[in-house]
Amino acid sequence: MTSDLVRQLSEIDAGMIDDVGGKAANLGALTSAGFQVPQGFCVTTEAYGRIARAADVAPGQFDSTGIAERIRRTPIPDDIAQAIMDSYRQLGEQVPVAVRSSATAEDLPFASFAGQQVTFL
Repeated sequence: MTSDLVRQLSEIDAGMIDDVGGKAANLGALTSAGFQVPQGFCVTTEAYGRIARAADVAPGQFDSTGIAERIRRTPIPDDIAQAIMDSYRQLGEQVPVAVRSSATAEDLPFASFAGQQVTFL
């Protein structure tokens, strides 16, 4: 299921860092290379950008004061929520997941932010 909002790991390649971040791009590359990677999907930067714009967060705004709270208070548009729910259902019935953040500028040859993002189980 390809979408501008959500991508399955099996649809992601190493060249998609701008769309899915370094972590997902690397997982997609491993999947394509035949490594055993748990099924998963990535909410794209397109989806994030729509929510960020609705939260009045400017592109490239890095001053974190209040940004996370504004984004948390912003309702997720129905089509994004539906794409996420559909992708989760494809994993199976009541499958436990790890929700991990990723950034388009992490896991690069010249920059590493390992451990600085958030994971929810």
